[in-house]
Amino acid sequence: MDAPVRVLIVDDDPLVRAGLTMVFGGSPDIAVVGEAGDGSEVAAAVDAYAPDVVLMDIRMPTLDGLAATERLRARPDPPEVIVLTTFDADEYVLRALRAGASGFLLKHTPPAEILRAVARVAAGEPILSPTVTRRLIAHLSSTGAAARQHHATTALHQLSEREREVAVAVGRGKSNAEIAGELFMSVATVKAHISRILTKLDLNNRTQVALLAHDAGLTG
Repeated sequence: MDAPVRVLIVDDDPLVRAGLTMVFGGSPDIAVVGEAGDGSEVAAAVDAYAPDVVLMDIRMPTLDGLAATERLRARPDPPEVIVLTTFDADEYVLRALRAGASGFLLKHTPPAEILRAVARVAAGEPILSPTVTRRLIAHLSSTGAAARQHHATTALHQLSEREREVAVAVGRGKSNAEIAGELFMSVATVKAHISRILTKLDLNNRTQVALLAHDAGLTG
């Protein structure tokens, strides 16, 4: 049997941590290996507990989840990060995703969905749908939109035509199998294209590819 997914919970509210621990306690496939009450404690907790996935609160008193995510994802072989927030239009959520988080969960998400989300992220699948991405962007200030579009367009020009097609499909929320069917290639070839995209653009997950495609205005 596969080992359970190791989860670190980072939140300054002890009740939230306790509630999430109870949620995971009912699943044999997920194990809470540690907790932290502030972003400043994340690095030491990751070193101590070696989690596969970190559930990261955004708003914490000393070091917020955004800064903690940026620092964590800059480390070699970092765990995946899911950001936790009370509001789906939290101005910091999109910034956390750009920093390398694989997705976000609202704190009132039903337990079964939280379990599915952690399992998906541990398997390398982001949990951010194109609909949610568009809603987040729509709630945020348009300040810097032109600069982001220019940056995204310039970055995507580094890719081959086929790689750009794959990047746009990722931005539309397509799975590897769906991309393979749409572009008439094997799933293995899709994975190879995505790996090259991540390397060429110095990105670390599919969510960042999707956001880049959105910024470039290519996802419709």
